Amino acid sequence: MAKEKLVVISTSDLTNNCPKCFNQELKLTFYQKHTYGALYHKITGEITQAITCNTCKSTIYPVDWTDDIERVFEYYKKAISPEKKSLKYTSLFYGLILFFIVAISILIYLGFFSNLKTI
Repeated sequence: MAKEKLVVISTSDLTNNCPKCFNQELKLTFYQKHTYGALYHKITGEITQAITCNTCKSTIYPVDWTDDIERVFEYYKKAISPEKKSLKYTSLFYGLILFFIVAISILIYLGFFSNLKTI
């Protein structure tokens, strides 16, 4: 079973007012989704974000965003640089490939020489 992990790309402190407590201590965090499996490590292009208030510890959802927060969010969204999408195989994957190649080679070798002895 593959494990999914959100890796932090960027965090920024915002000076906008919190829509719930009206303090100016907001934090914007961008995450990129990574998937880890036994045979691979995949970096996806999926980017998510979260805006939290440092004072009231609440998450500010896009429904509650003001126009100022949206403008600042769009600015920071353009400024982030996520990792490129990629797929990297683990050493277990390469070990299994090598094992299957050797196993098939042995079966072919034994099958070839067993046919020569019967002729």
